[in-house]
Amino acid sequence: MIRPGGTVRELLNQIPGQNATVHGWVKTRRDSKGIHFLHISDGSCFSDLQVVVEEGIVPEEQMRSITTGSSVRVDGELVESPAAGQKVEMKAHSIHLYGTADPVSYPLQKKGHTMEFLREIAHLRPRSNTFGSVFRVRNALAHAIHTFFQNEGFLYVHTPILTASDCEGAGAMFGVTTLDLMNLPREKQSGKIDYSSDFFAKPAFLTVSGQLEAEIFAMAFTNVYTFGPTFRAENSNTPRHLAEFWMIEPEIAFADLKDDMELAERFLKFVINEVMNRCEDDIAFFDKRIDNTVLSTLNNVVSSDFEHVTYTEAVNILEKSDKDWEFPVKWGSDLQSEHERYLTEDVFKKPVIVTDYPKEIKAFYMRANDDGKTVRAMDVLAPRIGEIIGGSQREERLDVLKTRLAEQGLEESAYWWYLDLRRFGTVPHAGFGLGFERLMLYLTGMKNIRDVIPFPRTPGSADF
Repeated sequence: MIRPGGTVRELLNQIPGQNATVHGWVKTRRDSKGIHFLHISDGSCFSDLQVVVEEGIVPEEQMRSITTGSSVRVDGELVESPAAGQKVEMKAHSIHLYGTADPVSYPLQKKGHTMEFLREIAHLRPRSNTFGSVFRVRNALAHAIHTFFQNEGFLYVHTPILTASDCEGAGAMFGVTTLDLMNLPREKQSGKIDYSSDFFAKPAFLTVSGQLEAEIFAMAFTNVYTFGPTFRAENSNTPRHLAEFWMIEPEIAFADLKDDMELAERFLKFVINEVMNRCEDDIAFFDKRIDNTVLSTLNNVVSSDFEHVTYTEAVNILEKSDKDWEFPVKWGSDLQSEHERYLTEDVFKKPVIVTDYPKEIKAFYMRANDDGKTVRAMDVLAPRIGEIIGGSQREERLDVLKTRLAEQGLEESAYWWYLDLRRFGTVPHAGFGLGFERLMLYLTGMKNIRDVIPFPRTPGSADF
């Protein structure tokens, strides 16, 4: 049953003089001269609703139990608020107490908490101001992503979580098995694990990407996208890495790298603008309390025409700079965050799309250029964060794709169906990948990727 009454967001926009009901949790409580002031939050917006409880309205025994963290229903009248910043407050007529919260042991009292401490109480941190804003933005961003692709006529594809193929060829994958790990069956001759009695009768893993499967559907539906969880078994304890994260991966058929770049630019501008409009108070909070460049850099992305440079041109710019790089710049090495931010923040002062990377540092599926040295890859770089999107035109030529697999030591047999797409009606096609949490970092200015996902999965940590 949907609860009666309005959300805090709705009530704050009502006209004074109406009776109303609000449900939520007590954020703070203040007492003055027999009058109790409660700030009620239900998560619907950044602001709380102030509830004024006059003396005698609620029995004092019950009132003593209504402390920070307790859950309540308040029936009362919306009256004009004398406080600056909000139009109305509620004058309580009655309060129903659903659940108490011991003021001694409740962790979220009105004081500052470190992000590290809040990660330890991930079951309660959504009630804090910072994480309330984080997860409202996360919700709005997910909605904006689907809205963009649906408006553009894309088909949403659910790609598999369990897979036998490694899209990136990197090997950092989580294995999935039903075999007894204490008594693994072995092949008699080689001593290798015998997977014939395993559930899938072959090695299986959690997916690192839905791209290859999305290409299957692009070969039938033209424009498709995936949006789902992906997994990397990298033992990386950094503020930029998670073992479980979400990826957005569109694929477009009858398209080249130019089409891919145009799609990426439209996509970024749309979703950022949508979130800024829908979560204005939350973004303002991040700009004020987390990173005072959030608003300026987001507006820069939305309003700029993205710059285009080749990898070779970018390396030349970096080599001619007078910067003392932590990671030396040379043709053939991958660009690091310091290089990417220099290009976007110091040189061009706006987002930059870098194209045509050396083939040795890119994946097997990227289309080879005629120079024999580079592939039709692109990275979208943004001020404040560096790389935010990676994509490419895909290799649609069967013979070239086979050569690329061999060069990277990958077995053709594992990609038989992927090669079939090049045998039966192959077309030029392209796509890109965007880490959902990476974009969340950009929108919020949060410094650690563990703080933009509800329950972070990192080395040694799988709580909640």
